[in-house]
This record gives sequence, C-alpha cells and structure tokens, in this order.
Amino acid sequence: MTPAHRDRTQPGALGLVLARSTRLLGVEPFFMEFIAGMEECLVTRDMSVLLHVVPTYEEEVAAYRRWAEGGLVDAVAVVNLVEDDPRPAVLRELGLPAVLVGTWRDAPDLPAVRTDDGGPVRDAVARLADLGHRVIARVAGPRSLLHTQARTVAQEEACKEAGVESVVVDGDYTAESGARLTAELLKRDSRPTAILYDNDVMAVAGLATAKELGLEAPADLSLIAWDDSTLCRLASPPLTTMTVDVHGFGVVVAEAALDHIDGRPVTERWSPTAHFVQRGTTGPAPA
Repeated sequence: MTPAHRDRTQPGALGLVLARSTRLLGVEPFFMEFIAGMEECLVTRDMSVLLHVVPTYEEEVAAYRRWAEGGLVDAVAVVNLVEDDPRPAVLRELGLPAVLVGTWRDAPDLPAVRTDDGGPVRDAVARLADLGHRVIARVAGPRSLLHTQARTVAQEEACKEAGVESVVVDGDYTAESGARLTAELLKRDSRPTAILYDNDVMAVAGLATAKELGLEAPADLSLIAWDDSTLCRLASPPLTTMTVDVHGFGVVVAEAALDHIDGRPVTERWSPTAHFVQRGTTGPAPA
C-alpha cells in the first residue's frame, strides 16, 4: 500500500525517524520544539507527526520500508543529512514522499527545507575576534553530519580571515561530551578564550566544567551555544546563543510536506536563520 492508497477516512501522518539515543532525545529540547511546530501546522489537516527513534541509520531505512509497505504515513521528513546519504534514493525507490531537512550540498532532487549553517558561525567568529579573542574553539556535533561540516568550514574560513586560531573537537550532543571536551580544551597549552558549542546541552555542561576548573564566564572565557532553550536562559550566567526559531522551522517543514502530499510544486524553502543573542557568557578576551 502506498501513501496514495491510504484510507483517507483515517487521520494522516508525517513520519519523522530519528537515528539517535532515546536518552539524548529526553534532554535535548530541539526536536521537541521542532515537532511542536510541525504539529501546529498539521493539526489544521487532522494530521500528526509519527515519531520513531532508532539507534542507527540502517534501522531508520528499515522503518521507512515498513511505513511504505503498510501505508502508515503520507510523507516523511528526513533530518540529519550525511555525506553520501543513502536515504533519498531509498525513499524514491519506495515511492514515499519525502522532504529533506538541513544542509545539502548539491541541488536536491527531492523537496528540501535548507538551513544556513555557515553564516551564523561566521557572525559568531567575527564578534569574538572583535572582542580580542585569538584562539576560538568549537565543540562540534558528529562530523558525519553535513551541517557540522558546513559549520566547520565556515569557522576555519572566518578564523583565517580574522587572523585567529581555530580549534574544532568532535562531540555527540551529550552533556558528557560537552563536559569532557571543554576540560580537554581548557587544559591545552594554547588555551582558547572562547568556545562555541553545536547545541545547548553541550554548552551548559561546558559552562559547569569551566566553573569547576576555576574559570568564570565571561571574565576568563566566553561561551556561545547553538539553539536557544530554557537550559540556556536558566544557566548562571545565562548563555549567549546563536538562536534559531526552532518552532518556526518545524512549521516550514510541515508546510513543504503538505505541498508535496497535495501534489503542488514544492518551492525550495529555508529554515529561519540563527542569529546572535547576547547574554552573560561573552565579553572581551582576558588580558
């Protein structure tokens, strides 16, 4: 049964498979806000998000096959795109309508909602360089992700243009990796005076680690999180962030999916761009 042959007397669904730890999903606010935005748009059509969390991309593909065979969803949103991603080809083979979400280097042959991952990183580096920081580090997400790679390229280019040193270490979005990698960075001979984080959970953990090592933000160390959330606002001091309208991002993805389901031309869309929000963890480089 294909989505086109679903029983239209039943409510529809937009599928979202996340290949990640269920433990991480419980503490990271991003996807809950993202899904809420999707649901806000879908509810007007008596549709909802069908969420499935699996540990690997292979099991994600297996879920798509089950959904296509059973006609369980009208379309899927594909997130966390990677190098040589096999999922678009599988979805075309299955005839399962799909929307690609995030960074995609070439012109996609499926409807897409793109993200600008490089621009916000360049903005953050420029602000930190203007504040006198000469060693700028980043605790990144997994390097296999295309949006991680785009951020890394942007950081290295921006640091080179500003004449400052760039350091990138690979995290996995968990608090544990944020704490461990922050400690390693702060024990370097050439210690960074500013650190960017690819999500809020790692940033909050990094702030706590810096305090444990006797460093205060922003006097000794400037920190910037990616993805604003309650975690960032309740930190002490509140974390400066590259803030994204995650709820609005979810709405845009759902709108693209509905166009695809209805057979309308799906114009390329862009997610809301991350922008700098100054709070209590950025300041001039220490003398």
